[in-house]
Amino acid sequence: MSLDVSPALLEQAERGEVDEAAFVDCVRTSLPYAWEMISSLVAKLKVDGGDFADNQTPPPDEQARGQLLRALASDAIRGALQRHFGVRLAFQNCHRVAVFPLDPSVDERLGRFTSPRAQLLNQSPEFRDC
Repeated sequence: MSLDVSPALLEQAERGEVDEAAFVDCVRTSLPYAWEMISSLVAKLKVDGGDFADNQTPPPDEQARGQLLRALASDAIRGALQRHFGVRLAFQNCHRVAVFPLDPSVDERLGRFTSPRAQLLNQSPEFRDC
């Protein structure tokens, strides 16, 4: 899954630094499933509060799964999303996305979520080839 980069944005990149808002918009339009997932988790975190909000429902298809992987595996995309939404993103398996507030009071909870122990406990046979 690649980003759908407009000629104008590509030209901007070829000239030098890229406007982050334009990059974020490119991500939003190129990876709509991932964008909606993260947006909805950010909204849930704001409404419900707490240490984090996460998704535990597998994507509906491989295209959606690919969008999540692309968004969260790319340092540039992930960093831009974190700055745009003002959260820290965490990821387990092929679909468990979590958003954490920037507040240092949740650092311990984020550490537990991203630990090897949590990764091992979040395994199941149906995720083997996801």
